[in-house]
Amino acid sequence: MRVMLWMLLATVTATAAAAQRSPQDDVPVIRADVEVVNILATVRDRKGRYVADLSRQDFDVYEDGVKQNIEYFNYESGEQAQPLTIVMLIDTSGSVKDKLRFEQQAASEFLQATLRENVDLAAVIQFDSEVNLVQDFTYDFKTLENAILDIRAGGATMLYDAVFLAVEDLLSGEVGRKVIVILSDGADTQSVITSDQAIRVAQNEDVLIYGIGVRSPGFDSNFDKIREFANSTGGLFFKSKASLQRLREVFAQINQEIKNQYSLGYIPSNPTRDGSFRRISVKVKRSGLKVTHRKGYYAGEPTS
Repeated sequence: MRVMLWMLLATVTATAAAAQRSPQDDVPVIRADVEVVNILATVRDRKGRYVADLSRQDFDVYEDGVKQNIEYFNYESGEQAQPLTIVMLIDTSGSVKDKLRFEQQAASEFLQATLRENVDLAAVIQFDSEVNLVQDFTYDFKTLENAILDIRAGGATMLYDAVFLAVEDLLSGEVGRKVIVILSDGADTQSVITSDQAIRVAQNEDVLIYGIGVRSPGFDSNFDKIREFANSTGGLFFKSKASLQRLREVFAQINQEIKNQYSLGYIPSNPTRDGSFRRISVKVKRSGLKVTHRKGYYAGEPTS
């Protein structure tokens, strides 16, 4: 059953609007409300290949320049990987109507290739003039595929509202690795929520966003905005010509990114929970390797 999420905005907009920006808002961050700080990192060699044989001892983690003790470590691959919860956000506005069938097929193939049976969950949201939950979280791929193939295009674009609601209504109560995949031209025309508010709630809930820019001739696009969502949450952005083959290639890259993450956790040596920004640096002792990760987090909120 398709459930319209739009009415939820009435109860969450006021909370989001109250958020205050800081000088560090252009830096990808996590806001931590617990003692353990978790970091998802990917490591590549000079040729761009993922490096999969590193151990805890190969990493050093620093917070505000102070070395931290890595308490938790896991290579997020195979059966040892933490559960995934993925929300597919599919733009069904009129501006991408002619690309929709490619998106549907490639998105379905991605979920089939990525989800582990009875371990990983996915949900599907379509957004145009409304934000609709087409399929709630399920383990069943066939149910997800049918939901994706059932969506139809038309209307304006409510990208920011869709991201906000995906986090607040679906992902905020989940554990493990939380991912949003956006397929859109990025040209929001009707949202009530601002992009800053949507980014902030995603940061608060430790959600990684992967964006795929899809554009139709004759319509405006804003790929920079989708890139901002990805960069601000530690994900990646991909520009696509929206051919089926290109979309398959992009989804394959996202699949590999998800399956080649290192999870590092530490208890901060600075116990003060004053809401200040803490900058994180992750270094690998082996030479010639590049690490990508979030750059920091907010240490709780000040207490009165």
